[in-house]
Amino acid sequence: MLTTLKTAYTDTRAADLAWGLGREPLPALAVLDLQLHDFAVQLRLLGASHQVLLEGEGSRCSETVACMSGNSTPLPLGVSTLVDGREYEFAARVEELSQGAFAGRAQELLALVADHPHGLAGTFPGSPNAFTALLAQWNEGTVGWRTWHAYPQEGRLVTTRTCVGARVPAALRPPGAGGLDMGGLPGGLPGGLPSGLSDGLSGEAAPQVPCV
Repeated sequence: MLTTLKTAYTDTRAADLAWGLGREPLPALAVLDLQLHDFAVQLRLLGASHQVLLEGEGSRCSETVACMSGNSTPLPLGVSTLVDGREYEFAARVEELSQGAFAGRAQELLALVADHPHGLAGTFPGSPNAFTALLAQWNEGTVGWRTWHAYPQEGRLVTTRTCVGARVPAALRPPGAGGLDMGGLPGGLPGGLPSGLSDGLSGEAAPQVPCV
C-alpha cells in the first residue's frame, strides 16, 4: 500500500529519531491493519517515523521510532529484551548515500513495499524520495517487521528490523521482566508473508535479528 501523506515533513533529521516501547497509539497519517496467524499487527505512519502495535497469544507490544520526548532513547544499534513475556529484538542502521544512489534505492524500496499486501509506505510532498515505509512478516512462529525512513536532504536512509519471538516461561525471566502492558489492537487483514525479502542494505552488515 502506497499513499501520499498530506503533510509536511515533521522529522527532518535522521539524528532526531528515538526509539521507545510501550507508548499509546500516536496520531497517525496512515494505518494498515494485518492479521498474521494469531497476531493482530497495526502498521502506523507518523510523519517521517513509525509505530507498530502488536497483540496476540496473550502478549502485546508497542514500538515507536520517531522524534519524541519522554519514555524513549536515542536510536540504538541493537536491543534484546522481553516485552510482555516474549523475546524482542530490534536493530537499526543509518546509511549515507550519494544523491544518485539514494534515488535508486528509494524507488526500489517503494516499489517493494507498495506492491506487497503487508506493506505500508507514505511519500511526502516536495520530493519523490522522501518517504517512510513498513513491511510486516510472519516466519516460523515469530512476527517481524522492517522499516525504512528516508532523508533525501541529508542523503541518509535509516533501516530498522524487529522480531517478536517465543514466549519465555515465567520461571526463566529476570526479575521484573515481561510485565509491560501495551494496550489493545484492532484485528485486520488475513495473510502470510514469505521470507527472504531484501532489506535494501549494502556494505557493512547490520545487527542480525533472528526472524528476518
